[in-house]
Amino acid sequence: MSLITLTTDFGTKDHFVGAVKGAIYSELADARIVDITHEISPFNITETAYILKNSYKSFPKGTIHIIGVDSELSKDNKHIAMSLDDHFFVCPDNGLISMIASEINPTKIVEINIHDRIESSFPVLDVFVKVACFIARGGNLTVIGREIHDFKKLVEIQPKVNQAKNQIIGGVLYIDNYGNLITNISKKMFSDIGKGRDFKINASRYSFTKIYNKYNEITGDNSKDSRQFDGNKLALFNSADFLEIAIYRSNLKTVGGASTLLGLEYRDPIIIDFFTESKPEYSSLS
Repeated sequence: MSLITLTTDFGTKDHFVGAVKGAIYSELADARIVDITHEISPFNITETAYILKNSYKSFPKGTIHIIGVDSELSKDNKHIAMSLDDHFFVCPDNGLISMIASEINPTKIVEINIHDRIESSFPVLDVFVKVACFIARGGNLTVIGREIHDFKKLVEIQPKVNQAKNQIIGGVLYIDNYGNLITNISKKMFSDIGKGRDFKINASRYSFTKIYNKYNEITGDNSKDSRQFDGNKLALFNSADFLEIAIYRSNLKTVGGASTLLGLEYRDPIIIDFFTESKPEYSSLS
C-alpha cells in the first residue's frame, strides 16, 4: 500500500484538493493519502521549503511527496522527481526542495518529460499524480524523466555572516499559526559563529539577550501562576532548531502574536550581534 502526501497552496474552499485525491485513487485504489497542509501562503516557496523540511522525515521511508506550490510549467519552472533520503518528491524545480537537498544529497533527480503525452492546465492533477502513482507501482524515475544533476537553490534561505564574524544577518522565514516568527538562523550557525560570546538579538525595535530551550521556561519558579507571563516576549530554538521569536501563550485574537506585537513580517531582518568572549546568558542548548 503506497503512502502519498500532499503539500499545496490550494486552500480547502475550492475543488482542487478533492480532485487531486480523486485522481490518485483512480490511478491507485489502495493508496493512502496524507495532507501535510493546503494552507501555504500563495506561491510562497520559502514557506513550503520550511514546512517540507520539518514534516517529510516523520513519514516512513518510501513515502512519495507531491508538492503543488507555484507549479505551473514554464522554461524557468520545470517539473522534477527526486529520490532523496529514501523518500520521493514530485514538485516544481523552483527552489522549494533547497532546505532538504542542501543538507542531504539527492540519490537521483529527473526532469519530468511526459507532458507531451498529457494535455493539462492543472499539472499537479494531471502530471504529478501520474508520476507519483508510477513511482508507487515501483517504476524507475528515468522512465518518466531525463536525469539531471542540479536543482534551483533558494538563496534567501541562507543567512549572512559579516567579515568580522561578529554578526549574523538573518530574517523571518515563516510565521506560524500562533504568530511566532521563525527565522532562518539555525542553532548550529548560532553556536558556530557565537562561540560562547555575549549576544543581542535585534528584532525590529526589540532586543533579546537570553535564549530559552522551551516556552514555559520564561515562567521560572512561578509555574503555578504562569498566566501572569501571558504575552511576554521570548527567543528560543524551536523543535526544528531554528531561532524563533515568540510570545508566551500567544493568541492572535487576545494577547497577540510576535508578528503583530513586534510588527514583523516575512523577510523582515533579524540580526544577532556578538560581543565579548564571556559566557552568554542563555539556557543550555544541549
